[in-house]
Amino acid sequence: MNQDRPLTLKLRLAQGTAAWEGEDFEAARRVFEGLLEERPDFPDLHNKLGLCRAMLGELEEAIEAFDRAIELAPTYVEAIVNRGLVLNDLGRHSDAREAFEAAAKLEDRDAMIPSGAGNRIANLHGDLGDLYLRAGLPDRAVGEYRQALEIRPRYMDIRTKLAEALVELGEVEAARGELERALEGNPGFASARILLGVVLHQLGETEAAISEWRTAHADAPYDLRPRAYLASVGVEP
Repeated sequence: MNQDRPLTLKLRLAQGTAAWEGEDFEAARRVFEGLLEERPDFPDLHNKLGLCRAMLGELEEAIEAFDRAIELAPTYVEAIVNRGLVLNDLGRHSDAREAFEAAAKLEDRDAMIPSGAGNRIANLHGDLGDLYLRAGLPDRAVGEYRQALEIRPRYMDIRTKLAEALVELGEVEAARGELERALEGNPGFASARILLGVVLHQLGETEAAISEWRTAHADAPYDLRPRAYLASVGVEP
C-alpha cells in the first residue's frame, strides 16, 4: 500500500478546510475541485464544494454538488440540509421544505447520539482507523472503524475502510459481507464495488469480480481503477 498518497490527500484536505475556515472560499473551492478529480466518489468532498459555491453566490452549481453528494450517500443528512438551505435561498421553498423533512426523518433514526456530536465522534474513530491502517496495524483499525459504525452505521465510506482492513487481516469473507452491506446502502459507491471485485477475485469468484468491476466502470467511467482490474484478468470493460 502506498503510504504517501493518502497522507498527501489528507494534507490537501486540511489545506482546503483551513481556507474555508479563513473564509477564503475561492481557494477552498480550488482545493476541493482538485481533490475531486482524484477522488470523485467521496460525498464529503462534494458537500464541501457545494458549501464553497454557495458562499461564492453560485447557488445552482452548489445544488449540483449537493445532489452529487446525496447521490453517492443518500442518507447524508448534512448535505440534504445544506441543499435545503440553498433551495430556500433560490426561492424554491416547497423543495426546501421537502429536503428538511427528509433530513428530519433521517435524524430520528440516529437519535441515540445528537447529530453533531455523533458525527464528530464517528469521524474521529474513522480518522484513528485510517492512522492505524497506514501504520500497518489493521487489527486496531478494525476496532476503530467498528466503533465508528456503532454510532453511525450508515457511513458507507467507513464501512468500506473496515472491509479494507479486514482484507489486510486475511478475513476476506467478513470483508465481503461489509462491502455488500455498504452497496446495499449506496449502490453507486464505486470504491466499495471495486474492492468487492478484488475480494471476490481473491475468493476465486472471478466472473463475479468481473461483473462488479464492469458495473463500477459503467457507473464511474472517469475512474481508472475498474479498467485496470479488468485488464489484470485479461478482459475489456
